[in-house]
Amino acid sequence: MSGHSKWNNIKRKKEKTDAAKAKIFTKIGREISVIVKAGGPNPQENSKLKDAIAKAKAANVPNENIERIIKKAAGDTSANNYEELIYEGYGPCGIAVVVETLTDNRNRTAGEMRHYFDKCGGNLGQSGSVMFMFDRKGQIVIEAEGKDEDTVMEDALEAGAEDFNFDGDVFEITTEPNDLGAVRDALEEKGYTFESAEVAYIPQTMSSIDDPDAVKQMEKLIDMLEENDDVQEIWHNWEMPEE
Repeated sequence: MSGHSKWNNIKRKKEKTDAAKAKIFTKIGREISVIVKAGGPNPQENSKLKDAIAKAKAANVPNENIERIIKKAAGDTSANNYEELIYEGYGPCGIAVVVETLTDNRNRTAGEMRHYFDKCGGNLGQSGSVMFMFDRKGQIVIEAEGKDEDTVMEDALEAGAEDFNFDGDVFEITTEPNDLGAVRDALEEKGYTFESAEVAYIPQTMSSIDDPDAVKQMEKLIDMLEENDDVQEIWHNWEMPEE
């Protein structure tokens, strides 16, 4: 099928330290809390919650943690204070970056985003400045080891997937955003587990950086964004070097 691997360039989940994993758990917990407050604690009636639970499981958040977060959020009014904001900008060498945030103080978050981009040789853009370079898709990633490519592709397309790609390490399955849950559930029923299952901003084309100093700046930008408590997800079109 079409395309080449973008997930491995965007996600660095396997290299996460324990401290970074704890931060991921915290961010997913915040996301679940906001979704519960907006649509209720029943994942069968709240499709966004069902998707968030799947995302949490893919990130290895224990089931008891997920249940505790949902229960707490159902009676917690503080989650109402958060709003979803998306920031767009350019990193060094014109790398396009999309940052999803959940914040209770948009002025603070906007100031921090601007500071990060400026500090790392980029600039924060206006809404729409880079989004046209990305497609919003459901994205399911399955580890390839021990699985037959033809079988996985057949199962994915039968489940309603839009596209399928194999890069040697993982199978990348894309769907329309609204079809993510149905495709994921169908594959889960067949016994698949997921490295990732979420709505993503997938770059249409990838860009490389040849200048070693600019590579360091781009890495620093990603690290700074990941460390920020308000940042939920980072998407970019950087073709990251293997090392």
